[in-house]
Amino acid sequence: MSKKAEGIVLLDLKKISSMTDYFLICSAGSEVQAKVIAEAILEAFDESGMKCSVEGLESARWILIDCFDVVVHIFRPEVRQFYGLERLWGDAPREVFSDDD
Repeated sequence: MSKKAEGIVLLDLKKISSMTDYFLICSAGSEVQAKVIAEAILEAFDESGMKCSVEGLESARWILIDCFDVVVHIFRPEVRQFYGLERLWGDAPREVFSDDD
C-alpha cells in the first residue's frame, strides 16, 4: 500500500486566521491509504517531538491532524470536494505540489 498522498495543497493562513498558520490538504485513494498516510505523518511529527491530536482515523474519510501551527487534512476525494476547504479559504496564499514530487 502506497503512503503517497495526492493533490497536495499547502494553504498559508498566517495573515487571515488566528487558529493555525497552515492547512496541508491532500487526498487518499482509499480509507486504508488515508490511515497509512496519517500514521506516517503522525510518526514523523512524533519523531520531531511535536504532539498532535487526531480525529477521524476510524472512518478515514476525513482525517484531521492538529499540530497547532499546522493542521493536516487527509480526505477521500469525494469528501474533499464536498467540503471544499480550498474554496472556503480561497484568499489564502497556496502552494500546490505535483503528484510526481
